Amino acid sequence: MRNTATRTVGVAGIAITGLVLAGCAGGAGTGTGSGDFAGTTLEVSATWSGAEQENFEAVLDVFEQETGATVNYTSFGDNGATTLNTQVDGGNPPDVAVVGQPALLQQLATDGALVPLGETAAANVADNYAQDWIDLGTVDGELYGVWFKAANKSTMWYNADIYDEAGASADAAGDWEGFLEQLQLVSDAGYYGISIGADVGWPLTDWFENVYLRTAGGEMYDQLTAHEIPWTDPSVTEALDTLATLWGTPLVQPGADQRTFPDTIPAVFGANAEAGTVYEGDFVAGNIATDGNSVVGENALFYDFPSINGSAPAVVGGGDVAVAFNDDEATQALIAFLATPEAAEAWVPNGGLTSPNQNVDTSLYPDDTARQIAEALVNAETFRFDMSDLTPSAFGGTPGQGFWQVMIEFLQNPSDVAGAQQKLEDAATAAYAG
Repeated sequence: MRNTATRTVGVAGIAITGLVLAGCAGGAGTGTGSGDFAGTTLEVSATWSGAEQENFEAVLDVFEQETGATVNYTSFGDNGATTLNTQVDGGNPPDVAVVGQPALLQQLATDGALVPLGETAAANVADNYAQDWIDLGTVDGELYGVWFKAANKSTMWYNADIYDEAGASADAAGDWEGFLEQLQLVSDAGYYGISIGADVGWPLTDWFENVYLRTAGGEMYDQLTAHEIPWTDPSVTEALDTLATLWGTPLVQPGADQRTFPDTIPAVFGANAEAGTVYEGDFVAGNIATDGNSVVGENALFYDFPSINGSAPAVVGGGDVAVAFNDDEATQALIAFLATPEAAEAWVPNGGLTSPNQNVDTSLYPDDTARQIAEALVNAETFRFDMSDLTPSAFGGTPGQGFWQVMIEFLQNPSDVAGAQQKLEDAATAAYAG
């Protein structure tokens, strides 16, 4: 990973001409220099609105300045799948879309709606991304996607004031045993070790996914995600047994199954904090800022999700992937540009972007916490997408049933590992068959 503090976004813009225009032979033709696409208009869609839209438009502005192209951006909000499928059916999809679901990428590619990345874009991806990200953008051996934005869902947030009072240490929480020991120190100081909000099940599926990735490994994670192995498998037993060493103990703030996730933030970082720790993704920083009683980077800090049984650094997360709907030169140039560090570096200093691109200059992140989140993600030896987002929604994404509901029931009774496994297997069998 580069860390060249002297690089600036302006310099990045100059570098784009050579990387994108001279390299467009991988698309439908060859760019000849700055302004090569003057008069060309591209349509780009993504979920982002508000500040995120402004930041992404700043990225597109750099491409426009270096190529002469005009790029029109449209936000499809949370209706990406419906909007894009309707546009494809009507014969008018955007040139490039950025979507947040690997399953949607796979569906669009399988349906023949997407164009594989050209030679230059593919080469940029190979140069700048770990293999796990490449695999996530690949369908039937063809590379279709550039992962532009990522989320790190393997972050354990803690109130440093409480940890200091309790004599607990983030450095000592690097493995599961040490993590439990630090929670015990916090508990001994008169606080709950950790607050969990699980009135709906998605935070609990995130817990399971992180533990399972560390106890079973990436290949087994993939097999369970695809339901190629049953949820009654011994690997699932081990993960649930591990969770049971925390869930159901006095280290957890009571009432977790009735508490919303947002309510865990004031429980840990509010004016009258009751617990020392909360687990969730990097978006917790925004929740803490909204609550306003603690300051991210000062007394609101995080450490990586603990290693289990000596497991190597791993991250469960999410992301947004850019895909192309045609293979003309300008579209392929834009996709190739989005795969460069320079594209991400036009947004990174403004905050709100964690880039999976390994060669982004991490000194450009706006604060130490954002930098730590990004470095943990790109340095992870194993990355896997949120499992529940990859499974049928009837199993992994519906309140009151499937993965979400069974994990709530397991939180309520973590001694019933076998019962939870059978319920998960029954729900998965029904959902995958449907």
